[in-house]
Amino acid sequence: MQLGVNVPNFGPGTDPGVLREWARTVEGLGYDLLMVSDHVAVTPDVAERYPEPFHEPFTTLSWLAALTTRVRLGTTVLVLPYRDPLLTVRMVAGLDRLSGGRLVLGVGSGWARQEFAALGVPFAERGRRTDGCLRVLRESGPAGVPLWVGGHSPAALRRVARFGDAWHPLRLTLPAMRAVLAAHALPGFAPRIAFRLTPGPVGGPDRPAGTGSPEQVLDDLRQLRALGARAVVLDPYHGDPEETRRPEAAWRDLAAVADHRKEIPNGIVKPGW
Repeated sequence: MQLGVNVPNFGPGTDPGVLREWARTVEGLGYDLLMVSDHVAVTPDVAERYPEPFHEPFTTLSWLAALTTRVRLGTTVLVLPYRDPLLTVRMVAGLDRLSGGRLVLGVGSGWARQEFAALGVPFAERGRRTDGCLRVLRESGPAGVPLWVGGHSPAALRRVARFGDAWHPLRLTLPAMRAVLAAHALPGFAPRIAFRLTPGPVGGPDRPAGTGSPEQVLDDLRQLRALGARAVVLDPYHGDPEETRRPEAAWRDLAAVADHRKEIPNGIVKPGW
């Protein structure tokens, strides 16, 4: 099972130097994937959670491709209805070629109504436009780029089965993901999970996978692997833009997981970690 990191490409603390250090940290710790998010127009509904500067994902990943050598690069998730399908295919192909075949494309249909309005894209048509873009990507996109499809609505799961290489749910609980996988035959599974280490265990049925004591998080990863996850992306951002000014805490937590990664395949949780 591959492990990745969703690197914040937005927020008041995210300048080129910080992005460079994120890339060096993720690759240096041995993670397999470095992924970034997508918004085009930072309208008020977007800015409340993901404020400017918001670095465009294709531009950011192209730059990070030149700063890294091994780690795979991806989007979680590219909002397909915002873009012309043929232009998207061309940009995907170009980035994959320039990065030496390291691209992973996570996609979704979007949620920010004000952003859709600012871009002149009818919100009610986002599903149809997403399907159309996925069709073009499948027919004309570069071979070998994994296509991870986000969302967990019935329409999104139909999309995964029809077009995707993997289901890419975002920040769900383990029971929620387990229920979907039990009810649907999906081509693959590559979740993005909330990531935060806490001094003690976190209780309750609504605990997001990846949040809790080190033992809990390691066990979450073991369970995701048992559910068939080909990759898991750790998301260290929790909604406070000021977090982007203090990436060191996330780097320490990522280093702790990297140190114990060898324990994940067999599900061994070492007491006291």
